[in-house]
Amino acid sequence: MQGQSEFPEMDQLLNILQLFPNKLNGELLCEVNGNSNDSYPVHAISLGNASIDKPGVLFVGGVHGVERIGSQVVLSFLASLLHRLDWDTQLQYLLNNCYLGFVPIVNPSGMVMQRRANANGVDLMRNSPSIATEGASFMVGGQRISAHLPWFRGKSGQAMEMENQALVKFAQTNLFPRPFSLVLDCHSGFGHSDRIWFPYANSVSQPIDDLGVVYRLRKAFFSGFPHQNYLFEPQTKHYVCHGDLWDYCYDQSLAYPGTFIPLTLEMGSWRWLKKNPLQLFNSLGLYHPMKPHRVQRVLRRHLILMEFLMDACHSWQSFLDDPQLDLDKKAAIKKWYS
Repeated sequence: MQGQSEFPEMDQLLNILQLFPNKLNGELLCEVNGNSNDSYPVHAISLGNASIDKPGVLFVGGVHGVERIGSQVVLSFLASLLHRLDWDTQLQYLLNNCYLGFVPIVNPSGMVMQRRANANGVDLMRNSPSIATEGASFMVGGQRISAHLPWFRGKSGQAMEMENQALVKFAQTNLFPRPFSLVLDCHSGFGHSDRIWFPYANSVSQPIDDLGVVYRLRKAFFSGFPHQNYLFEPQTKHYVCHGDLWDYCYDQSLAYPGTFIPLTLEMGSWRWLKKNPLQLFNSLGLYHPMKPHRVQRVLRRHLILMEFLMDACHSWQSFLDDPQLDLDKKAAIKKWYS
């Protein structure tokens, strides 16, 4: 294993597992190799009521190794919840009725190597069997030319990378069978604004079946928290891609009776560059707010969103049991797909 200064996110995760054994359930999903003889664990953590008839939320980070801030946001939120459990009766009540899952570091080898892809050179968000039938954006939409180029999907005919197989299996076991479940996958590196994206990333014209639920979540979030400045939109407003992991998971979830909504938080890193252009000379500078005070600001910034998703999970029937849901879907299609 790497030393603390080389992999602080893993040290923080292992410290959480050690400090709170009675408040959480830890699970080793898999171990992956790095670029030497080192191996790195992919851990999942569960809180709350594991009963499959309860709703659930999964918080994910570190799918891309250079986007360390995503893992830090998830770990910071997890640590906050664990410390609050001693006194916060409202949180205790919520966890009696909801399941919370955390996979803070999906791609530990990429994080150690300071690269987007994993140790095999595969971009984990371009690696699922999902195909953009209308055609993907050039290169950024996934390519099979070479693992030495960005956005490599993996070789044709090969199984998904071990990290992805483990994450999909975890979702299938812990989320799909529930009556309602959400995912927030935390990324960084695109644009000046923070964005919340939802599937499909593989089509500009085909909305997901649960588009009305997504639209209702968006409406509830912005009406309850009107001063938030996220852009809540389909990913295909910007590019179309093959192999999106959450597209694949969403399609797999349709075989189950519940509702599964995966969301991606794309933290806009360009404003960090604007404030500190010297970041361009750092290998992580395009994806991480290098100044300590900006890191702290980001760790605070998304707490409202994450708390909202927990509350929405707890109140899940409000987003489903309504004859107006079809009207919300029509409004969403008009807003995003017409």
